Amino acid sequence: MYKILEAKELAANIFEMVVSAERVAKSCQPGQFIIVRTSEDSERIPLTICDYDREAGTITIVFQIVGAGTQMMAQMKAGDAFHDFVGPLGRPSEMITDPIEEVKKRKYLFVAGGVGTAPVYPQVKWLHEQGIDADVIVGAKTKDLILLEEEMKSVAGNLYITTDDGSYGRSGLVTKVIEDLVAEGKHYDVCVAIGPMIMMKFACLTTKKFEIPTIVSMNPIMVDGTGMCGACRLTVGGEVKFACVDGPEFDGHLVDFDQAMKRQQIYKTQEGRAYLAAKEGATHHGGCGQCGGDQ
Repeated sequence: MYKILEAKELAANIFEMVVSAERVAKSCQPGQFIIVRTSEDSERIPLTICDYDREAGTITIVFQIVGAGTQMMAQMKAGDAFHDFVGPLGRPSEMITDPIEEVKKRKYLFVAGGVGTAPVYPQVKWLHEQGIDADVIVGAKTKDLILLEEEMKSVAGNLYITTDDGSYGRSGLVTKVIEDLVAEGKHYDVCVAIGPMIMMKFACLTTKKFEIPTIVSMNPIMVDGTGMCGACRLTVGGEVKFACVDGPEFDGHLVDFDQAMKRQQIYKTQEGRAYLAAKEGATHHGGCGQCGGDQ
C-alpha cells in the first residue's frame, strides 16, 4: 500500500497528491509516468510524474476528474493509501539522456496547457538544477485554472501566463504567445509542448512555421500504460508507435494528431474498440479484454 501524505484541490476538479513511494522516487526521471489503482479491482490510471523527492521517498501527482477512476481518487485524503503505485514507466525526457554539455547549449521553450503544467514542471526544474534557464508559457481557459504558478516561477527563466478569456496574464491562446516571443526576437532550439491534444497540435503547427523542433507528450491518450490495450497507438513519421512503451514523448512535427484524436474518440465505446480491432488486424495489440483484439 502506498500512503497519501498530502492531498489538496488545486482548481475545480484538479487535485494534487504527495504519495510515499520510495522505489519510484529513487529511480524516476522527468517525462516518466506511474500507474495507480485505488483498490485491487479498480481501474488502472496512468499519470505523468509532477515532482519527486528522492530523499523523502515521495512522488507528487496531479490529476483531473475525467471518469469514475479519477473521481474515486479525488475522494481520497491524506492518510488513505493506493493499492498500486507502479513506476517509473515510459522513457525519460530526451534532455535527461542527451549529453549535458549539448543540453546546456540549447535554449528551451516549454508550452504547458491546463493539467499539462504538471509534467512540464519537473523538466523545467531539472534544467534549473543544471544551471539552465528555460522560458515557460502556461496557458489555461481562465485564471482559476492556472496551475503551479509559484512553483514554476521558482525554476523558470521567464514565465509567461496566458488565459483564453484574458482574466489573467496575457489574453489569448499559447500559440499567440509563441508567435509574440519569436516576433520579439527570441530564439529557441527546442520547444516542449504538453497539454490537451488540440493544444499540442496547434502548438506544433506554430513552431513548425518557425522551424523550432518540438517535443510533445502523448500521455493524454494512454489507458492501460503497458502497451497491451492498444489505446495509445499513434502514427509518428509514418510508423506505428505506442505512447506508453515508445514514449510518452515524441517529435511533435511527426505525430499524426488528427488520426490520434479520432482514434481516441472511437476507442471510448465498445463498438469503437471492436471496429479498431477489426480494422487494424495483426497490428492491433489487444489485451484490454474489451475490444476482442486479444482473442
